[in-house]
Amino acid sequence: MQGILQGMRVVEGSAFVAIPLAGMTLAQMGADVIRFDRLEGGLDAHRWPVTAQGQSLFWAGMNKGKRSVAVDMKSPRGRELVTQIVTAPGKDAGLFLTNLRVRGWMDHPTLSQFRPDLIMVTLSGDRHGRPAVDYTVNPALGFPDATGPAGSTDPVAHVLPAWDCIAGNMAVTALLAAERHRLRTGEGQDVDLTLKDVAAAMLGHLGIIGEVAVNGVDRPKSGNALYGAYGQDFVCADGRRIMVIGLTDRQWRGLVKVTGSAQAMERIARQTGLDLAKEAARWEARAMITDALTPWFAARTLPDIAPLFEAQGLTWSEFRSFARAVQEDPDLQPGENPMFAHVDQPGIGRYPVPASPITFSGAQTPPPAAAPVLGAHTEEVLADVAGLPGHEIAQLFDAGIVAGPR
Repeated sequence: MQGILQGMRVVEGSAFVAIPLAGMTLAQMGADVIRFDRLEGGLDAHRWPVTAQGQSLFWAGMNKGKRSVAVDMKSPRGRELVTQIVTAPGKDAGLFLTNLRVRGWMDHPTLSQFRPDLIMVTLSGDRHGRPAVDYTVNPALGFPDATGPAGSTDPVAHVLPAWDCIAGNMAVTALLAAERHRLRTGEGQDVDLTLKDVAAAMLGHLGIIGEVAVNGVDRPKSGNALYGAYGQDFVCADGRRIMVIGLTDRQWRGLVKVTGSAQAMERIARQTGLDLAKEAARWEARAMITDALTPWFAARTLPDIAPLFEAQGLTWSEFRSFARAVQEDPDLQPGENPMFAHVDQPGIGRYPVPASPITFSGAQTPPPAAAPVLGAHTEEVLADVAGLPGHEIAQLFDAGIVAGPR
């Protein structure tokens, strides 16, 4: 099944999260994404989570639908092969994603000598050239100090690699923007972005820099409360925990109506002099609001509450573990959510795998595909992309410069 990017060829040299995610995102929209790695596998070939047999579920998740080439990049001939693959001809080729730039051979000035219209998107750690990952960027910019239970002094590093996820999708945006420019002008691009700048920009976009610089406010921890409005978690009579949102006026009025708390909210408004119809007022009065609502939730089980909230169209959710979410949420189930399908992943087995979450009205969404075994496509890429004859490919295998699947 063809995707909207059918015909585009992207080469990827990567590790960790952001750039593998970028390549996979493009592959799931139909691009031919070729990933090259060392003969023994890249830095993330065995990254956790892994199966009992040591097969990386991370690798399988981040490399769905790609082609894999295994090559000895320490050898001069191996580097030549990577260069040939990256700069191979084709109107919709010459697109390179990496976070492994090596100056002197795998950088834009060198590679563009072989293809002047090359588009290369490179993700680095920070603008000074230092390495960085989510778990170093987050502490540097303050998010862990604002995360966690109110009153706690311990920083909380979020388990979601948010900046990697955002940076990966920004790399996709940058590649497609540069490719559009090339279609109009014929010019290549050397595109740079850094993980820390992605996070720093978002710090500004969310108003947090302004909050410090203009208001002099260093945001404190507020637990699970929704900052600046009303949203809070509650424990039900059966011990299950839910999150309820009263961000908009409609959400707030619905919550008050379902819980029968109108009089309590009027009393809070009189005591505080706050207009609870306003988001900021609900934030300021959040402790009193939560105290007023807590007995209502404590007296009812989740099965009691759920139909009431659904009938009112409230914004809410139950707290689940990963395991419970996979087992219980229909949006994670093949047959319920068309984004998911069972896929046979070599070395791992059959399990639910997502396709692209993006749907286009004028193009098909390809079904999810398995990730390649390391080196699964070495021979065909050398032949079809690098244009090497069969006898030369055989010599490369015999010399140990390239490898196929093990």
